Amino acid sequence: MASTDSRRRRWPWIVAGVVVLLLVPVAVLGVPILLHQNQGASGQVDATEPWPLTVTGNGADGRTRTFTVSGEDGAAVDTSALTVGQHLVVSGSGFDGARGIYVAICVIPSNPSVKPGPCIGGVPEQTPTAVDAGTVQYAPSNWINDDWAWKLFGARSYDDIAKGTFTAYVEVGDPKGKDFDCRVDACGIFTRNDHTALSDRVQDLYVPVAFAG
Repeated sequence: MASTDSRRRRWPWIVAGVVVLLLVPVAVLGVPILLHQNQGASGQVDATEPWPLTVTGNGADGRTRTFTVSGEDGAAVDTSALTVGQHLVVSGSGFDGARGIYVAICVIPSNPSVKPGPCIGGVPEQTPTAVDAGTVQYAPSNWINDDWAWKLFGARSYDDIAKGTFTAYVEVGDPKGKDFDCRVDACGIFTRNDHTALSDRVQDLYVPVAFAG
């Protein structure tokens, strides 16, 4: 009888322990999202050419961000005539390594305070496989985030989190999607904050693109 009473007394503690184990990851992931304060505009500098391969932004958060688009062999690419299946390498510096970003071809919003999109490839697929920095893996949209928890869901690491450098490998997808067509709509290769700070525009930079044919 005493043994039964002892087991009954342990059950609430066991249940409480399980609840804590479940709530801690939720808190670790959710609280920073809820507490995030938007930093402002990206301050992208107007390019002096119609099809630049490098753009710079002087962000409202005091960071100077730059990203460059090239071919997979490092050669210059014609961003005015992209083709489906083409491979592009996007490299950036000065980004906030404490925040994740998406890299993809998206519709350029008419209002810079609005999130870019829709995007080719949509939100990057979240799979339970971490992608280390330096791994070459092409996809229509890339996800960069160095938080250990999000890396478990397929985020790629920053090359150097302190310097905010990254490399993304973009495979050009179908320019026509639901409610958009990059053969008609103005589109660009964008960086923007991931789902942990969706309404924050400070990391929005883009290189304008168009499609051949």
